[in-house]
Amino acid sequence: MQRFLLPLLFFVLSPFLSAQSDTEKLAAVMEAYADWQPQDNGLAWSAPDAKSAAAEAQELHALKGQIPAAAALSAADRLNRDILLHIIDDAIFSREFGAWQFPLDAEGGFLAGIVYRVIGQRVKGEESMQRYSEMIEQISPWFDRQIGAMRAGLAAGKTDPRLVVENCIAQIDRQLETPIAESIFLQPVQNDTARAQVLGELTEQSVYPAYRRLRKFLAEEYLPKLRPGIGIAEITNGKAYYRQRVRYFTTDNVTPEEVFATGQAEVARIRAEMEAIITKTGFKGSFADFLQFLRTDEQFYPKSAEELLSRAAWITKRMEGKLPQYFNRLPRMPLTVSPVPDALAPNYTTGRYSPGSYRNRRAGAFWVNTYNLPSRPYYVLPALALHEGVPGHHTQMMLAAEMENVPAFRQNLYLSAFGEGWALYCEYLGKEAGIYETDYEEFGRLVYEMWRACRLVVDPGMHYFGWSREKAVDFLASNTALSLHEVNTEIDRYIGWPGQAVSYKMGELKIRELRKMAEAELGDKFDLAGFHDLVLSNGAVTMRGLEGLVKEWTTKLAASD
Repeated sequence: MQRFLLPLLFFVLSPFLSAQSDTEKLAAVMEAYADWQPQDNGLAWSAPDAKSAAAEAQELHALKGQIPAAAALSAADRLNRDILLHIIDDAIFSREFGAWQFPLDAEGGFLAGIVYRVIGQRVKGEESMQRYSEMIEQISPWFDRQIGAMRAGLAAGKTDPRLVVENCIAQIDRQLETPIAESIFLQPVQNDTARAQVLGELTEQSVYPAYRRLRKFLAEEYLPKLRPGIGIAEITNGKAYYRQRVRYFTTDNVTPEEVFATGQAEVARIRAEMEAIITKTGFKGSFADFLQFLRTDEQFYPKSAEELLSRAAWITKRMEGKLPQYFNRLPRMPLTVSPVPDALAPNYTTGRYSPGSYRNRRAGAFWVNTYNLPSRPYYVLPALALHEGVPGHHTQMMLAAEMENVPAFRQNLYLSAFGEGWALYCEYLGKEAGIYETDYEEFGRLVYEMWRACRLVVDPGMHYFGWSREKAVDFLASNTALSLHEVNTEIDRYIGWPGQAVSYKMGELKIRELRKMAEAELGDKFDLAGFHDLVLSNGAVTMRGLEGLVKEWTTKLAASD
């Protein structure tokens, strides 16, 4: 379907739609939205101008107006409707607000998107070589469109913060300092000299000049005109933008004030548990002294990247052996442990999950950041492995990839409250599974839980209540044993991604609340593996949708013999 034709399409189809059942109407709208979505041509080029953004918003309003009411729909279609409304509302808001005018974040925004795409490419023949070359050729015009979008943002008072832009300039510098023969753009043809030469010439003539042109714009035109602060509230209508981001990322109707209060309560609760662990270890000194001990004692840190990767792999395999106790169904896709790519590592989180692909024959990967080893403590590694690997992101995302008869718009859909909430819940599940073997590792689990609780405070603190970066860093550093390097990279990430940081804890709290509710209502009938299967059985869903699923499940089980 051609873009910008949805209003006309529905005008033509409206007589036919009115004769359909609500189920058929929803199916038609879901199909139309899937056709409307920007087609992924290799790098998901999306940098609209004001005219195209307004046209897209109009199309989306027309599409939303055709969505039927929920009453006559099946449970499965009510779930589809809820998700569709959630993502369409967000798409309309982002276009009408002009979010495309500030496309960077602390990890690079569209720059990081290029890295993610390129490192997953495989060139195996002439056809794939042609597709890959065409993709690389599009980087230059895409950068130009992004520059145009940022110029429009300067005029509208909607810009990225200075710190984010400085990080992106440093990322560009690292790319330009890398010899072309060693660059990520040639990785898909490493063992093919002839094709490497072709791509090398293309990179030299088109890609690197585009990076230099973008750097010149950012450093000489954009950066000098940026606002001095860090919070999104400082841009035009920034507080309204942040309120919407909180609703979107939590998939719930909550306010920044409610998130902030929840965070303060969780910080107090977790702090008490941390103090109890410190007492148990026999450590003599204050809470701050204990954190300093953890941050500086060599026993807690790897001596080499291989040591860190080996420990991460061993934790992952131990948990894999326990998975049948907690799940009836597990994904077919294997999981590997790999280092974070060098192009991303300096400003990257301590670990991340890189999804596997059945189509591209690529295993899921638990990425471990081996950059700056003195900032990668062992005591948080079990929690990290459970979150990013199994039973966290890998289990959830690869089961979702195996789902059949899923509407096209939901394929590869990721909702942060669900995905991150599940992964954080899995850190807690590791306690029940006996993965944390020492008091220090148990303290590390609490460090990670405290980290997510602190996000509920520092994210609205910076973006809604006017906190400085220094205040946010101090709050996170004084309440967790995260390394100071990681504290700083995390705060920078939140600065460049307003609202996303609150999704983890809010989602996890909801999942634990629903499990507690089901346990109370079902008693001996409660089956933990069955509950986990239910939570993961529909892919990414909103928290509203998940609550409906769990209530329906408990009602049926309670009524069974």
